[in-house]
Amino acid sequence: MAEPITLHASATEAGRPLTHFWSTVVGAGRANEGLRADWQRHLAEVRAECGFEYVRFHGLLHDDMFVYTEREDGTPVLNFQYVDALFDALLDAGVRPFVELGFSPRALARETETVFWWGAHGAPPVDLDRWSFLVRSLVEHWVARYGLAEVREWYFEVWNEANLRGFFRGTRSEYLALYAASARAVKAVDERLRVGGPATSNFVPDARFDGETEDFQVHEATLGADLDSLDWKPVWLEAFLDFCEREHLPVDFVSTHPYPTDWALDEHGQGARLTREVDATPKDLALLRRLVDASAFPDAEIHLTEWNSSSSPRDFTHDTVPAAVYVVRSVLRSIGTVDSLAYWTFTDVFEEGGAGDEMFHGGFGMITLQGVPKPTFHAYRMLHALGDTLLATADDGVVTRHDATGRVTALVHHYPAEVTRSVPASFDDRTVADETEAAGSPRDVALVVEGLAPGAVVELETLDPEHANPVAAWRAMGAPSSPTREQTALLDAAARDTRRESVVVPADGVLRVERTLAPWSLLLARQVA
Repeated sequence: MAEPITLHASATEAGRPLTHFWSTVVGAGRANEGLRADWQRHLAEVRAECGFEYVRFHGLLHDDMFVYTEREDGTPVLNFQYVDALFDALLDAGVRPFVELGFSPRALARETETVFWWGAHGAPPVDLDRWSFLVRSLVEHWVARYGLAEVREWYFEVWNEANLRGFFRGTRSEYLALYAASARAVKAVDERLRVGGPATSNFVPDARFDGETEDFQVHEATLGADLDSLDWKPVWLEAFLDFCEREHLPVDFVSTHPYPTDWALDEHGQGARLTREVDATPKDLALLRRLVDASAFPDAEIHLTEWNSSSSPRDFTHDTVPAAVYVVRSVLRSIGTVDSLAYWTFTDVFEEGGAGDEMFHGGFGMITLQGVPKPTFHAYRMLHALGDTLLATADDGVVTRHDATGRVTALVHHYPAEVTRSVPASFDDRTVADETEAAGSPRDVALVVEGLAPGAVVELETLDPEHANPVAAWRAMGAPSSPTREQTALLDAAARDTRRESVVVPADGVLRVERTLAPWSLLLARQVA
């Protein structure tokens, strides 16, 4: 059996503040999907259960939102009705927009339909003056509709992953010019509005993005290399910060997407889907912190506006219990580094590659199209249960206190040592996902918390492959591609069926919990009385 997990804390010690950076922002597919009733139901649930404060999505300026068109004579026509309906729904749900300014409306796009089933126009606008007019008009409209105090709480991110050709048929210099125009347009409305970038894709270990456009020939060196020995770095970040310093541009936050994967290409353009070590994300976030601290913008916030175990919307691992344990491990090991780490995405109402062909199709979401929660939903729900003061940390868990009530909450994870990669992606079929879930050996945990009131009640909740594993329940009923309403209700119940028990603190005021955890387990100990 693996080495035991030991956590020891006192409920009365001072501790240190714990910011719930993991629930600041969550991702979604595109703006128009947010007009759907099921999308809004899922958002309301993750807001209530997981505490998410902001939501970010693509396509705010896409044709299906009808924000910007032009008459035959070239006169701009602005229409904010769909955006108003969406933003009203967000704010009514208690969630604010993390505004992604992109992609180009068709009338402004240099090229059209460059990426996604829905035909996003991932190309620079042909006229930066008209782009600036659009951005400024939008922001002025939001201030008039929602009030300046509200809009000052939002974030404005310029574009998405402009380093990738599908998202931006242009050069790095063109992106920087777009950032300059966008930032100035936002700040022209109010200097205290928050703008940032460069919103680039995953870290890389080579020079493929050091020039104006991606150099695909550089990829080949990564193939076959020892990934852990390579020097992984964020894309465009230092060039972006240097440019903004030189041009006296504002940077209220920096953003990038630290997926722990790399889709390297060989000389034939064939992709190799590489998964990095299990602690790639905490290491990347720590590096980001150091780079920003040493830059001309040390006070800039750091927002990782997309993150998941892989960047594929057809990765069967996303549906599994190991994905949930990976989330908790990565989050707890990244405490104190960044301002947000946005899970991509909260829902499988997501159409970048079209609709999923079955309930569990490896989609990004923590809730299926039908509303069934996946294990990652429980990961964020359990993280949300943590307090605001950190009392103790270990490699495999934390103990916290809620200062308003004085109650304690602990969270322990068992990510088996036999799996040294970030939870491996599973493409084409579920073979890798199944092998991953079967890996590892049990592990004992000993949790001790002193200084509690005798008679206090602590609820223990466990997520593991035997509890709240909806994929297992779905496969047991024959893996129906379109479950009936009755089957969906059964799957929803199975997906929420974590193991629960209660313990009472004895007369000495010391909580002692000793359990054996199966591989891929989360154990939440929450004082409820």
